[in-house]
Amino acid sequence: MIIPAVPLRNGLCCVPSTGDCVGAADDIVDKFSLCDDVVLYDLECGRNRDVVLTLLEKRKFRVYVGHLNKTDAVAFLDAGVSQLIIDDQNAVELLSHIPPNRVIIQFHVTHDMLQATNWATDLSTSLTQLTDSVACVVLKFPWDDSIKPPVAELQNVIVPALKQSCGLTIHCPLSLCQDVAVLHAIGVDIQVDSALLSNRIDLCDAIAAPLTSDRPDGYFPTIVTDEHGIALGLVYSSRESIREAVRTKRGVYQSRKRGLWYKGETTGDTQELRRIQIDCDADCLRFVVHQHGHGFCHLSQRSCFGSDAGIPALMRTLESRKRKAPEGSYTQKLFNDDSLLCSKLLEEAGELTEAEKTEDVAWEAADVIYFTLVKCAKAGVKLSDVEKILDHRALKVKRRKGDAKTPLIARTVEKGDIQKNNISTEKTFSISVEECDEISLRCYAIESLTERDRLRLCCRPAQSSPEAVFDLVNPILENVKRRGDKALLELTEKFDKVTLTSPVLTSQQVSEMVVELSDEVRSAIDLAWDNVYKFHYAQLQNTPLEVETAPGVICSRHVRPIEKVGLYIPGGTAILPSTAVMLGVPAKVAGCKEIVLATPPMSDGSISKEILYIAQKIGISLILLAGGAQAIAALAYGTDSVPKVDKICGPGNQFVTAAKLLVQNDMMHPVSIDMPAGPSEVMVIADGSANPVFVAADLLSQAEHGPDSQVVLVALSLSDKQLAMIVDQIYQQLNALPRRNVASTSIGKSFIVKVNSRKDALLFSNMYAPEHLIINTTDAASWLDEVNHAGSVFIGQYSPESCGDYASGTNHTLPTYGYARMYSGVSTTTFQKHITAQQLTAEGIQSIGDAVATLAAVEGLDAHRNAVLLRQGKIPEQ
Repeated sequence: MIIPAVPLRNGLCCVPSTGDCVGAADDIVDKFSLCDDVVLYDLECGRNRDVVLTLLEKRKFRVYVGHLNKTDAVAFLDAGVSQLIIDDQNAVELLSHIPPNRVIIQFHVTHDMLQATNWATDLSTSLTQLTDSVACVVLKFPWDDSIKPPVAELQNVIVPALKQSCGLTIHCPLSLCQDVAVLHAIGVDIQVDSALLSNRIDLCDAIAAPLTSDRPDGYFPTIVTDEHGIALGLVYSSRESIREAVRTKRGVYQSRKRGLWYKGETTGDTQELRRIQIDCDADCLRFVVHQHGHGFCHLSQRSCFGSDAGIPALMRTLESRKRKAPEGSYTQKLFNDDSLLCSKLLEEAGELTEAEKTEDVAWEAADVIYFTLVKCAKAGVKLSDVEKILDHRALKVKRRKGDAKTPLIARTVEKGDIQKNNISTEKTFSISVEECDEISLRCYAIESLTERDRLRLCCRPAQSSPEAVFDLVNPILENVKRRGDKALLELTEKFDKVTLTSPVLTSQQVSEMVVELSDEVRSAIDLAWDNVYKFHYAQLQNTPLEVETAPGVICSRHVRPIEKVGLYIPGGTAILPSTAVMLGVPAKVAGCKEIVLATPPMSDGSISKEILYIAQKIGISLILLAGGAQAIAALAYGTDSVPKVDKICGPGNQFVTAAKLLVQNDMMHPVSIDMPAGPSEVMVIADGSANPVFVAADLLSQAEHGPDSQVVLVALSLSDKQLAMIVDQIYQQLNALPRRNVASTSIGKSFIVKVNSRKDALLFSNMYAPEHLIINTTDAASWLDEVNHAGSVFIGQYSPESCGDYASGTNHTLPTYGYARMYSGVSTTTFQKHITAQQLTAEGIQSIGDAVATLAAVEGLDAHRNAVLLRQGKIPEQ
């Protein structure tokens, strides 16, 4: 059942008259795109719910609530529905739960009601009680040609009964466009069925009907703006030009000299018509257009009012630079260098958090906006795309609390507190980096830090807010859940710039592929594989645990592999075959029956030959050619090509991690994850025996992972001279790195803590709970027993973290962001589960039965008690 939508005082609303729009969504949007709104339908029809979401991606629509409960109503408002139309019988239940500006109340005016002499007065009494609770009232009259719009009653009784903030719309058979004009004049909007538009009333005439003109020629002044509301020029329209504009969906105007003026027909500076609006007095128009070519003005500029400025102008400049930038320009360099752009974004965002003076905030905000728009232009994101997301968020009615719900992303104590000298630094080391701004490495003395200061230091560099990340990830998850393979292919093309015909490689395809690797690389992978296999095979528990807890009571614990697992191998700025080894080996050792490997495709649609070789060694069931949140969604929910898995393992960026956190909480599609892993990190504890070259190398080995990584040096009784030697080595080695831009950003977020005792070093280390802990001291091995919180520990000067990343045998998929306090790294047990069993003999039921029966009675569970007593023969069998 299709129910009419309602605009708020914008004039005309088209109502599709077909019973089911599932197959005609695009046609509806196309046909009525210039109207103020188009309807959605009875949401009790399950398949129509998906159409709601599809159409919401195109523009805003209204929804008739029908018999939805509070939860469903809020969910659709959060999904982007502008307003809900509520039948009067549902008003009492739902109005208290929904903001008034999002509610429209619909009254059905029946034939019987109209027979009463004072029907308008009686109706107005009911409406008066609701006007504070709703944004608009709809009066739906019977669909009977004998019923005409009750203009007098509307004007004299019903409209005065409504408060000024509450609009009025009627749904009533109309025979003339003049009815539209009359009703508009008294402040009443009109719904018009699509069948009526086709058979009786012309859409173009209906749109123009309310217009009035005080000009002798009858023309209407028309302001032309772009999608952002920026004025392009002033023209005139006539009823004839409006008709042609609606018909062609182009900018067509009335020239006072040349007649109909098809804008850009000779110059190519054409306009796509997006919307027609009538002003409050109905004597002028606004045409919202998408301008092509040089612009609107005959002087080959965008606007007749001169050059525009601000964010839209900057975005157009950047889009132009992307197509053709001056050789050697800074913007071109940003487009070509991912790491530089990411570094600048993070750097400027950090400086904005530190700014306090008005002029400084404005300056730093301008920098952030510039680099943000460069990122958007590079990714092909339009400013309108960003505005659409902001508008969507503004429609949400369900608000999250102000506290931080997700420890991974929302560590609320910002490092800005440290940088603003809320924690006093003992010293700051400046490091110059080629092609980068100078960076600072802060140094703190442990004895000068309060407990709160130490906690602040343990907070990792701030990631994007959880609201922002989840708002971006949620639609991707829903898209893949709803549209499967089609969504995967579209998202891969959007994010990875690769067009695929299938989102997967089957096991047969993988096995048939010839992998050409150098002997050196193949041998390195094989050695790493063997060592990791040995260590993880040793963890395998093949023998059940069996304990006789009481005479005749045998309890046992049995290990089973998780049947279907998904292994996520990140892409991005580096190829990570080592992660494929670290996840694939324990899954294979554990005996998982179905192993799906997911990794983003390269620019030609393939995957790296190293990862392909490892996939063949694993014996994978499938390779999913996708990355990011869309890959996590496919693994969690399944598609036509991708089987749903039971557990997802593997590291990723904040969007991958957010997706993992969201899917594991979806009770309708149960899936578990390994851990909420964030950016990589290392802590190095070094004393006077440590080689400064080794210490600097260890810090940089993690800093080059990404600009959001953090490295920490705990300096045990090191003098300023010894610290300076380490910093000098950081400077020399950093400037020799190809990824120095990335590493320098990470170093800028890192710090040194000076301690004077082993006790203080371990206290701070256990408080920080690092992913990787390197102990480079004279008696390093003796420290291990006192390490309580760390992902993996590297003992002594010849144990670099790099060995654990690749080939020592331990796993490199580890908890970060302080999660080492409660999570372990990936191991063979990650891919296993345990089933417990118990077997009682007659002796066993006697030995514990009385205790069981007593406890069941205490809890009031008589059936539990009877199950024991019957076996004991203490109550007769029924």
